[in-house]
Amino acid sequence: MEGDTTTRRGRRLRDRLPLRLRHHWKPVATLGLGLAAMVYFLGDARISPYVTSSSRVEADGITENVGGPVDLYDTSVSHSIQLTYQQTDFDKMMKEFRDDGTKDYIEADLVIDGVYLNDVGIRLKGNSTLMSLRGDKGMPGGGRNLPDAPQGAQAGAPGGMGGFGGMGGMTQYDLSEKKPEELPWLVKVDEFVEGRAYQGEREISLRPGSNGQVPLNEALSLSLIGKSGQKAERYAFTELRVNNRPTATRLMVESPDTDYAEDVADGHGVLYKAKAGGSFTYRGDDPTDYESSFKQLNKKGSQDLEPVMKLIKWADRASDEEFARDLHLYMDVDSLAAYLATQNLLLNFDDMAGPGKNYLLWYDLDTQKFSVLGWDYNLTFSGDATAGPKDSISNLPQQAPSRAPEGKPDATLGGMPSGMPEGLPSGMPGGMNGKDGPGGLMGHVLKTRFLESDAFEDVYLKAYRALYQKFYRSGTAVEELQSIADQARSAGAGSKELDTAVTQLKTTVTDRAVALAEDQQVIG
Repeated sequence: MEGDTTTRRGRRLRDRLPLRLRHHWKPVATLGLGLAAMVYFLGDARISPYVTSSSRVEADGITENVGGPVDLYDTSVSHSIQLTYQQTDFDKMMKEFRDDGTKDYIEADLVIDGVYLNDVGIRLKGNSTLMSLRGDKGMPGGGRNLPDAPQGAQAGAPGGMGGFGGMGGMTQYDLSEKKPEELPWLVKVDEFVEGRAYQGEREISLRPGSNGQVPLNEALSLSLIGKSGQKAERYAFTELRVNNRPTATRLMVESPDTDYAEDVADGHGVLYKAKAGGSFTYRGDDPTDYESSFKQLNKKGSQDLEPVMKLIKWADRASDEEFARDLHLYMDVDSLAAYLATQNLLLNFDDMAGPGKNYLLWYDLDTQKFSVLGWDYNLTFSGDATAGPKDSISNLPQQAPSRAPEGKPDATLGGMPSGMPEGLPSGMPGGMNGKDGPGGLMGHVLKTRFLESDAFEDVYLKAYRALYQKFYRSGTAVEELQSIADQARSAGAGSKELDTAVTQLKTTVTDRAVALAEDQQVIG
């Protein structure tokens, strides 16, 4: 497995075919014949799939679960990952991504904590984070051509993310295909070997940021959320080697996938992942019209998107009075309060109302109610540490007003924060310019209406105060940061750059704790 394996085998004619076609030609051929038959017999008839079964069975089961010497996300031990692939496959993948944004899997061999797995799939992971690879202007995490930050914006930047600039806490990773060990990757263990998993995991996410820029803030956020009793992805730091390149310290995080969904509330529910390019907008009663906004992660075949459609339809049409009266029929109100309080306490700019739409909807099949779960916390601890419980979280230290002037975007709606460029980069996901209204990419109707309704103020502040105690007043945030910094150093990230990042993040955490301790809404 050592060294560059670009000569490991010759490029036969079959190797020139796309990887997916090469491995799955039989299903593709069968599908083609089936489609041809449908077109012939059905003509232009429209078919809308509906599934109403409440089956607990997961169709996409694990048939080969590979074990390992240590738990994949054990933060007390050292981890290592090695990826080996053919350079020609990588070059082709990068060309396709530069040309049209395609992020297809390529084959690679994986050695994880000494365990060898052949023919895993790897692909680039992220949206705005990867924009610098395409030469585009970026939004959170990727762009290098954004306006300079306002005076003092650096002070509130998230520690551990390095390369600060742009707009306050947004990180500008200097990504390059010449340094694949620093690229954000999604490793899919079963992409080319059906039914295979490693310790029950079929996907592993290698998050943006490496070495001195490894995202301590994301690890801290996940740790605090998990300790509060809320669902959070597991994580650990690891040394990563790609082909014969130098090693890099990376944060690996559990990926929200089928197996993650089956671990929520004993798996008796359906998990839906919001897509970055989608919106929480009512589009009618055809489930296929929502597939660009939500991805169903589990129970495919026995469940569908109908519950999400009903929730969106109700939220779209309910009056303020109906929203306050009937929200509990659709949502676990305590869960929603805890989610929103958590995002505010952790200064997360990119939550369910942010540009990345980083949230999951969990539909409980017993209660038939939704809960909101978070994921992707690389923009936490960003912006104004003095933000109050109902202030919008901007990536800028100068806090936008909670209510904007008449006719302007409402900050509580997640409107574009002050300081944003007037002309957004081309190619940004739909809805960024507010075309979808409150359900667009810079806002979310559930968050907005919940926080603006007097009916939910008590339940929200109750959740907020309880989480404040667990995160800050207890001293847990500072203690966990020290532990996380030690974990990163053990994985090889020790450097002056990392030390500076730890100091910056500790300052933000401390400032946040001090500000909240003086807020009457928080301390009662």
